[in-house]
Amino acid sequence: MNRIVLAYSGSLDGSAAISWLTEQYGAQVATVSLDVGQGRRLEDVRDRALALGAVRAHVIDARDEFASGFILPALQAGALYEGRYPLATALSLPLVARRLVEVGRIEKADAIAHGSRHANDSVRIETAARALEPGVRILAPAREWGMTRDQVLAYAKVRGIPLPAADSHYSIDMNLWGRSIEFGDIEDPWREPPEEIYELTKSPLEAPDTPAYVEIGFEQGVPVSINGVAMAPVELIQSLETIAGAHAVGRIDMVENWMVGIKSREVYEAPSAVVLHLAHRELQSLVAPRDLERLTHDLSVRYADLVYNGLWYTPTREAIDGLVATVQKRVTGTVRLKFFKGDCRAVGRKSPYALHAPPPRDGVSQDPSAAEGYMRNWGLPLETATRLASQIDPLDHD
Repeated sequence: MNRIVLAYSGSLDGSAAISWLTEQYGAQVATVSLDVGQGRRLEDVRDRALALGAVRAHVIDARDEFASGFILPALQAGALYEGRYPLATALSLPLVARRLVEVGRIEKADAIAHGSRHANDSVRIETAARALEPGVRILAPAREWGMTRDQVLAYAKVRGIPLPAADSHYSIDMNLWGRSIEFGDIEDPWREPPEEIYELTKSPLEAPDTPAYVEIGFEQGVPVSINGVAMAPVELIQSLETIAGAHAVGRIDMVENWMVGIKSREVYEAPSAVVLHLAHRELQSLVAPRDLERLTHDLSVRYADLVYNGLWYTPTREAIDGLVATVQKRVTGTVRLKFFKGDCRAVGRKSPYALHAPPPRDGVSQDPSAAEGYMRNWGLPLETATRLASQIDPLDHD
């Protein structure tokens, strides 16, 4: 092969992959790095890639695209995997795959590659890439080389690849929508996660003793303001992360079903995601009829499964988006939330499309003369069934 394009985050495995791909395939390696809000200077990542032998290093600020094209649709669909995980990593990987394929075309690459050794993430990247470009050749060095973590460290040391300053025994991933922590000591589901693993949220013990009230404004299902101040999606998500995190809001501790069929203990920090999902759900429940609200809830489970399983680029997801977009036309209004020592709850909601109406001042909400007929018709099926049952077996109805 002449050229391979590698998705590169600056990790040890990715850094080793630059050398390994060059040696194994005799090809030039170009890298592509996306800023999806992980809090790292991508200029440093680019310089690192070039220093390790990459012939070109593409750096892309994808925060706005990630927020508008991936986070917001999932938020509007109510997509929480197994009712809790807001899918931060899973939502970013279809975007990574898209950019990887696009840069591969620009570079006229013979193959694309990624440095992930995580089973779920590998499936997500490769499935998305093949959906975008059927037949594309995908290389996964961390899967192909068969090296353990210690062997990768030794491989890197021999080749002068900079080693991590501190080799954490946790696996951590972070982007605009949240932070995930797995493996290490927390693999034991009985053990309480140590406070040291958290970065985005304060401990409830250290949170303020006074609650905070925050009002989030929505327009057609899109959060557009905090306390009346208009904000673009990226700014709004980052601001909410700071506010909610300071009040210990956003920690998730769960045993999760991986797509490969095993269970894993996962810890997440997702202050903005937790808050926005709650606010959106409260507002939508105010404006959507009961049957439509229940339908969207059922579809939210399916949507979350699609995202988690790497099936973003599918007709099914696009079809659900179409229905969700129709529902969002009335999801406009404001939700008032209360943060206090890790607790987040809605304490107020209003919308010009609210289906809730206060009772009239005289306390009469309907025509009393219509009530009797409604009650009789409502209970008629049960009354009929009981009458028939007593005729068949009267002993059961003394």
